[in-house]
Amino acid sequence: MNNKVVLAFSGGLDTSFCVPYLKEKGYEVHTVMVNTGGFSEAEEKAIEERALKLGAASHTNVNAVETYYSKGIKYLIYGNILKNATYPLSVSSERVFQALEVLRHVKKLGAGAVAHGSTGAGNDQVRFDIVFEILAPEVQIIAPVRDECFTRQFEIDYLQKHGFDFSWEKAKYSINQGLWGTSIGGVETLSSDGYLPEEAYPTKVTKSAPEHIKIGFRKGEPVSFNGVEMSPVDVIKAVRDVAGPFGIGRDIHIGDTIIGIKGRVGFEAAAPLIIIKAHHLLEKHTLTKGQLYWKDQIAGWYGQQMHEAMYLDPVCRDMEAMMDSIEQNVTGEVEIALMPYHFSVLGCTSVHDLMSSKFGAYGEINKSYTGRDVVGFTKVIANPLKIYYSVNGNIDE
Repeated sequence: MNNKVVLAFSGGLDTSFCVPYLKEKGYEVHTVMVNTGGFSEAEEKAIEERALKLGAASHTNVNAVETYYSKGIKYLIYGNILKNATYPLSVSSERVFQALEVLRHVKKLGAGAVAHGSTGAGNDQVRFDIVFEILAPEVQIIAPVRDECFTRQFEIDYLQKHGFDFSWEKAKYSINQGLWGTSIGGVETLSSDGYLPEEAYPTKVTKSAPEHIKIGFRKGEPVSFNGVEMSPVDVIKAVRDVAGPFGIGRDIHIGDTIIGIKGRVGFEAAAPLIIIKAHHLLEKHTLTKGQLYWKDQIAGWYGQQMHEAMYLDPVCRDMEAMMDSIEQNVTGEVEIALMPYHFSVLGCTSVHDLMSSKFGAYGEINKSYTGRDVVGFTKVIANPLKIYYSVNGNIDE
């Protein structure tokens, strides 16, 4: 019997409980923490120390930030994706990439099982399970907290009984941080009329004087901040660090979960909201009407696929290919004004700007046709409806 199990490990109560519990069931537990932008180097080290102290046979930290950006966030930017016109898929978009890294570790170790600490109440259980159901159906999936309906108190008591007396005080708010934003759940998000107080947000408001920033894009990707070239990941971090202390990017999202119930969560996502809005403005200047229309048609579905754990559907690769093609001329720089709890996208510059003075100025003069050309043009496009109404009567008849 292959008794090796790879446990997706975050160091929280649920995954910490899983280590000695699985060991007691006869498994050789190997933990892996996949960092998609939510942990510092010091936190990674602390997580490793905890895993080994709990009895893990080995622990591996995987930095998947660049992979998460290039295979996920980039297309969320291309699509200007805000679920329900609100939420930038801050944490929900991370899980499939974490699961894929865990799968690589399972194959590397030749493990016969994979485990996670998800409960049976949310989306994450589906996002982890589905990767293994699709790509490694021969691997056993173990989710002790979900499968056995263990309570938080049971887990605490179990750990204490086994000599692991860590501090497990239940925080008032559940906070998940990542490169593309932070989700916040708590008492207020459990009802339809509650709203999060200032204390719930990890980033405190410390700025009040307005600031202007500039974000440069190349083929749709953010590649500079205030004129300084840097990687897209570093642009995201720079925007977050400058705009977050204004309280920008805070909101509450209500949406349909994968398992069929409504879910409500708070979030702070200064960088995603600013970058998406800046990118969208640049697109409106550099893309044709047809390109804008058709990308909008696929972008909403791409975001839905990402949220619903269907990233592995090959149609997502097709949509990514289309977005890659459309973004070729989305290059330029966008200026944004930052203020407390608010930002404004001011304007942009681009060599591909289709609002070109070479052809005229909107509302003033056109240089490529005359007024008489418009008269004839109007007669032509009006003709089909002129025929319709002459046959069927006017609207009021």
